[in-house]
Amino acid sequence: MSAPLFLVDELPSGRVYTLGGMEGHHAATVQRLRVGEALLLADGRGGTASAVVQAVGKGTLDLTVTELRYAHAPDPRLTVAQGIAKGDRGELAVQAMTEVGVDEILPWAASRSVAQWRGDRGAKSREKWAAVAREAAKQARRTFLPVVGGDPDLSTKQLTQRLSAAAAAFVLHEEATERLSQVELPAAGEIVLVVGPEGGIDDAEITAFLAVGAVAVRLGENVLRTSTAGVAALSVLATRLHRW
Repeated sequence: MSAPLFLVDELPSGRVYTLGGMEGHHAATVQRLRVGEALLLADGRGGTASAVVQAVGKGTLDLTVTELRYAHAPDPRLTVAQGIAKGDRGELAVQAMTEVGVDEILPWAASRSVAQWRGDRGAKSREKWAAVAREAAKQARRTFLPVVGGDPDLSTKQLTQRLSAAAAAFVLHEEATERLSQVELPAAGEIVLVVGPEGGIDDAEITAFLAVGAVAVRLGENVLRTSTAGVAALSVLATRLHRW
């Protein structure tokens, strides 16, 4: 079994480190790590530290750091504009996409999104997505924490501007003729993938996206749910970009 990972603001600067706060509480009280067990610390920005538990306190662990490592950010960068969905489907999508390697998630207020993020509700919903991404990144032992970016709910106009600036932009659409497994991919830059909500993407949105250079693509013959379409598409991209 691989060592559990805990997120910290900054990696240790020396060989001795005390893990406290919420992560220390989780490690000592919830996971019940004991003296001699190994764990990983990550700053979410590519840095990781291997460490061994030397002492267990109340909600804290005293550690000896054995190794520091730093990774380069993946390139091309994978961003998904996820149509806001009702219930927990959006959170399921965020969790799965984080586990397979998404770099940024943009909550998109599509015209057919049943759920609406407004005011305090929007801020809280976005924070919940960020929390889900954080926990999924820890579970997947990721060195880079995905960003839940943009406004609490990105408008179609804002998303169109983001697509126009990307190295490549793809829109998952059931009527598309091109397949994501076959389209040309850039060697660097940002790839933005658009996933619609439960009701799909309407004609005006598709027209706006295609007008700035986005390409409509499909995965196969089946129509996937909004909670699974993004993770399936990311799996294709991760394979083609040799991340997997």
